[in-house]
Amino acid sequence: MAIVVVYDQGAASPREIIGRLGGSEPVVVALAPSEHAQQVGPLFEENCAGVVSLADTDEAVVALLRRYPVKGILTFSERMLPDTARLAELLGLPYNSPETVRVLTDKAAQRRCLREAGVDSVRSAVVTTPGGGPAALALTGLPAVVKPVRGEGSRNTVRVTDAGHGAAVIEEFLRTEPALIVEEFLQGADCAPFGDYVSVESAVTPEGVCHYAVSGKLPLAPPFRESGQFWPSQLPPEQLAEVVSLTDRALRALGVTHGLTHTEIKLTPAGPRLIEVNGRLGGEQAELARRAVGLDLVALAGEIALGRSVSLSPVRPDRVHFQHYTPGPTAPARVERVDGAPAVRALPGVTSYRPAVRPGAELAGGTSTTLLDLLCGSAADHEEMIALLEQAVDQLAFEFTIDGRRVLRTARDLLLNP
Repeated sequence: MAIVVVYDQGAASPREIIGRLGGSEPVVVALAPSEHAQQVGPLFEENCAGVVSLADTDEAVVALLRRYPVKGILTFSERMLPDTARLAELLGLPYNSPETVRVLTDKAAQRRCLREAGVDSVRSAVVTTPGGGPAALALTGLPAVVKPVRGEGSRNTVRVTDAGHGAAVIEEFLRTEPALIVEEFLQGADCAPFGDYVSVESAVTPEGVCHYAVSGKLPLAPPFRESGQFWPSQLPPEQLAEVVSLTDRALRALGVTHGLTHTEIKLTPAGPRLIEVNGRLGGEQAELARRAVGLDLVALAGEIALGRSVSLSPVRPDRVHFQHYTPGPTAPARVERVDGAPAVRALPGVTSYRPAVRPGAELAGGTSTTLLDLLCGSAADHEEMIALLEQAVDQLAFEFTIDGRRVLRTARDLLLNP
């Protein structure tokens, strides 16, 4: 029996999909018509049982997929969740319903569903024209967060502190976004030196829900860019129980019945609040889980998709395993060089350091999360992890050409002021 992977850029690379799913069952790839997916298409064609193009009609795609003994379907890409749900329904395969996927990918629908279920009452409003901005900001209050109704990677996501700024941001973003959601800003608790949010990693199967890990986070870089995560989190048992309970209620309210999920939760002085629920594997979680506890999340996702019984329980590593990312500049820039990589790799506790950009790479800038690198390692405890990261950040620097000028930015500077 074969498994269908609906592919575009996401939380699992082509090599992870080929190597970790293809070992047990044939993999058939339903390829998105994006530039990235077309570039990696030949790799799938060489190593998978089949490749079909989603540029074709649903009828043509389904007819091609029916040639294989397809038993399961999944995706690791946020943008491909609706396509996966639609194909699953057409093929009669187990997956989250199209309605559940709608509330997982539409931030406004998700907020409304959670509010109606009494799970979380974050104030929010949808804006589709600049004229709707003042009413939305009046409803949510200030400060507020403006972001796309459908989006990923912190694209066009900013905090606004006054009505004039909010109106200008809404007008600017609506030039490229069909709809925005304005939400009340959740003020985080003082969690320094850690971030004021966590994520709960869950596996949902017909047998039930297992919240197998809670990932701690490093502080966000402005405006809302992730800078790293670690297992286990720094939370004490009673706070862990609160965030897991909130996640459990959210998944049930949204009707999630299938697959891996990644739920982000803000830690506020009044208790945990939901940021968002994502219906797929979290970014870089596969690497972290393999290294921390030997858990293969890509293979696990495949087992769930194929309807196999999985044995899973909450995990807590003996050491703190971490990832750190340096965010790119918000201004358009060309990468010229990366300094400090050998020194960082030599630090005790660092297991790998990999630049994510090469000299000559053009960075678009803006609010979207652009990662310059990935630093991985482990420490005996959270205090040792923070000390190690402080050393690493002091070693790294990046040279860019911005507005025709050569600019040297340290990793610490980019974290504070991208």
